[in-house]
Amino acid sequence: MSEQYYIYLMTNKDNTVLYTGVTNDLIKRVYEHKEKLIAGFTSKYNVNKLVYYEIFTDINNAIARERQIKAGSRQKKIDLVNRMNPEWCDLYDDLL
Repeated sequence: MSEQYYIYLMTNKDNTVLYTGVTNDLIKRVYEHKEKLIAGFTSKYNVNKLVYYEIFTDINNAIARERQIKAGSRQKKIDLVNRMNPEWCDLYDDLL
């Protein structure tokens, strides 16, 4: 079975903060953000809602996409979420 990698966007309850990350275990990583298990940006700004993700089979492609998204404007990130998840629902439970 091939490895999967994910780029993801998370936000806070008011959808005012956007965080972009990359991982090979999306469920575990989102859980860590939700439970504030790792100190940093997401715990400081209460980023705990998964609103967007993409799946890759190659880590280099995932990292390149993460960099592309991070380099884009806030509006481009909002547009990505709006296309996949117009209600900005937390997608975490759908992964379980």
